[in-house]
Amino acid sequence: MTATAKRRKRFSLRARLTWMLALAVLVILGGAARVVDWRADTEMQQRFDASLLARAQSLAALVQIENGKVDVDADNAATAVFPGNADTSWYALQCGGAVVARTAEVPPVMAAGGAPRFTDALMPGGRLLRVVALRFKPAHDGAGFVPYTPTCVLRYGLDRRPLDDILHTLDFILLGSLLGACVLVLLLTPWLVRRGLRPLSVLDHAMAGIGPDAPGGRLPDSDTTELAPLVARFNEVLARMDEGLARERRFASGLAHEFRTRLAELRMLVDVERRYPSGRDVHSLLGEVGNIGNELEATVTALLQLTRIESGLERTQREDVVVETLLARVAARHQESAHARGVAILSERADDAAETLAADPILLEIVLDNLLGNAVAYAPAGTRVTLRATRGGIGVGNAAPALHPDDLANFGQRFWRKDAQGAGHAGLGLALAGAAARALRMSLAFALDDGVLRATLRWGG
Repeated sequence: MTATAKRRKRFSLRARLTWMLALAVLVILGGAARVVDWRADTEMQQRFDASLLARAQSLAALVQIENGKVDVDADNAATAVFPGNADTSWYALQCGGAVVARTAEVPPVMAAGGAPRFTDALMPGGRLLRVVALRFKPAHDGAGFVPYTPTCVLRYGLDRRPLDDILHTLDFILLGSLLGACVLVLLLTPWLVRRGLRPLSVLDHAMAGIGPDAPGGRLPDSDTTELAPLVARFNEVLARMDEGLARERRFASGLAHEFRTRLAELRMLVDVERRYPSGRDVHSLLGEVGNIGNELEATVTALLQLTRIESGLERTQREDVVVETLLARVAARHQESAHARGVAILSERADDAAETLAADPILLEIVLDNLLGNAVAYAPAGTRVTLRATRGGIGVGNAAPALHPDDLANFGQRFWRKDAQGAGHAGLGLALAGAAARALRMSLAFALDDGVLRATLRWGG
């Protein structure tokens, strides 16, 4: 376990977030710069091509047929250099296979189709041109009859250097902006992440003061949307832990109390018999010791069952329970003890009572078994205990002349007993019945009317 823990590498959430955010921003900025660069290059290329085509079409518009000959309507046509410039533009004009006009250096030969065709061409001197080739019919001056109008092909080129210089400048600007943004992101991201994770530091300081030695400690409410559910769940876990610790303390305290009481009874029995022998036989003494052991066993069983129910380990499974059968079974279980105490058990069912009840049969039987057992144990001899099912619940009634209305507030408390009459009981029956009723989402109420104690288990509907 220790070796595994040592081999496991720890990582910093702050560093991981920093690198992830920085990488994401860099990728997004790089992608955006690439798109902007591509779009700018495309737009500038289209504008350059549009300007090139406009100049070529202007030259083509000067070509016309005069006196049956193809000619360029330009003052400088004889020199065959208009409107080209030896440093910026080059062209070659052919009509019917004959060169009509050209510059000193002409663009490379390329095919011309019905639509203008653009391409890049390298001149012998290493100059890179942007060339357009277009095919057209020259205009007619209207003088004389022209039996045939030749097709002219114009190859017109411009120096790409101005365009390339602009594109390189844009690339440099975008690259510089991207690098500057990267530097800013790398510098600002750790600080931003540190500020963003500050609520975690607050929770860390709050957790330092929470532990088994400080029950009831809770995390402060967080204003951060992402942390608020986490804080709420953690506080719920802390509340359940406190409840669990409280149950363990109650269980240990109750168990220690009952063990101490039963052991004291056992020790007193042995000491009395040793010092002042009563003359009873061994079977009688062992029977009394057995009774003490049975009471101790019943106490431990009840405590364990109560702890399981309160902790939620006893899961409810709803079934259709036949009420009359359940009452008969519970009453039969206590008939022997009732007969020994001279108490009669009367089980009855009202006409409007439901025949079946949707509930967990085990928990429901725990409630009724403890209520009826408590009533049989404390009812005066010669009286009767009633077990009655009505439309909305089940009631258990017994005579309780020794009880006072103030005693009802103590019902359900662990190990509470009215007097020595209940010495054979641990005082856990009503607490166990109340816990099972809560698990069934039912209500358990007690009422004292003219010396008669009535316990009523009610359910909704």
